[in-house]
Formats: sequence, structure tokens, C-alpha cells
Amino acid sequence: MKEPSINVLGGPLEDCSRAPVTGFFRNGCCDTGPMDTGQHTVCATMTAEFLALSKYLGNDLSTPRPEYGFHGLKPGDQWCLCAARFLQAHHEGAAPGVRLQATHRRALDIVPLDVLQDYAVD
Repeated sequence: MKEPSINVLGGPLEDCSRAPVTGFFRNGCCDTGPMDTGQHTVCATMTAEFLALSKYLGNDLSTPRPEYGFHGLKPGDQWCLCAARFLQAHHEGAAPGVRLQATHRRALDIVPLDVLQDYAVD
């Protein structure tokens, strides 16, 4: 079950990425629901700096994992990040760009809107 697809600006949630396909529900959107304990709600554009930080913190998003159908991310790819990881990257000075219209409103439970707006690319 997923929550209504509303973005942080109050409008309809846009797709984040279908190539690579992203989202907790693997529907291309940063939709969330009760089963998404990581709140994969922030649509972010990957940077080398963020990918390096994520790998250092134990979540290697850049290495392909074919056994899970995961091709690995590269700078420029868009991906639904866990809101807490985005906030951590912000505090570390390595947050990626954010597409506000594709970021689910539940991200605001963890990340203040003004912080997301600081990284807005749309």
C-alpha cells in the first residue's frame, strides 16, 4: 500500500527515473508507504561526491549488483534516496541535487523544505 503521490510543493509527484528504474516500489517514483522504513522519498541527481560518501557510509550505490538486477549508479543518474541519508549528506557537505517536483512530501518528515530547496535543480 502506498501513500498519495504528492510532492513537497503540494502538487502531483513526478517520475524520478525509469532508466535506471528507481523508487521503493520500483515504479520510477519516490512513492512511499508503511513498508518503506527507509523513506526512499528524495529524488536526487547523483554526483561523484555523494556516491563516494554513500559507499564510505556502507551503502555502495555505484557498484553493479546483477544478482539484484542493479546496474550501479553513476553521476547524473536520478535515484530515490532515503531522506535520512540525504540529510546526512547535507550535514557532510556532499548532498546531491534534488528534483522537488519528484520528491515525495513525506521527505519533509525528516528534511526541512528550505534544505531541499537549497539543492533544487528544478
